[in-house]
Amino acid sequence: MKRTDQRWITVALVIAGLAGCAGPTPADYAHETPVLDLANYFNGPLQAHGVFTDRSGKVVRRFTVALVGRWTGDEGVLEEDFRYSDGQTQRRVWHLTRGADGRYTGRADDVVGTAEGQARGNALNWRYTLALPVDGRVWNVAFDDWMWLVDDKVMLNKARMSKFGIDLGEVTLSFHKP
Repeated sequence: MKRTDQRWITVALVIAGLAGCAGPTPADYAHETPVLDLANYFNGPLQAHGVFTDRSGKVVRRFTVALVGRWTGDEGVLEEDFRYSDGQTQRRVWHLTRGADGRYTGRADDVVGTAEGQARGNALNWRYTLALPVDGRVWNVAFDDWMWLVDDKVMLNKARMSKFGIDLGEVTLSFHKP
């Protein structure tokens, strides 16, 4: 075998290996039910319970969230009031817009720029940067945020956090609609 042939085979194997590392996409859930419609699910009061785990998987923070969502047409407001196990509280207000083809955008005071996502089937994938206070400083942390509607009352949420491509940990939430 010629040296150039070996190089092409090596390049093809590397590309195939990288493609195998690609994560899921919203299209992977296109046929799953029930179909997630944020305007329907995040309308009215909800409760959520969650944990933050560090990159080793250790739970480092627990929290609950009281949520209220309101929609007018394709525009929604989602108010989130967090209560952490150490007694701290936090409030985030999302301004959401539903676009074509299951696409959504979102803004909040601590989101850098605009969150962008797409819903397909029972799933939504958001990507955004959050200005996160850490030890008296603010870090801009990338979120790869997934939500899966289990039924009309329960949605699960898992968000991977990273900075400079380095995994920082994960947020896991369970939403419950009364």
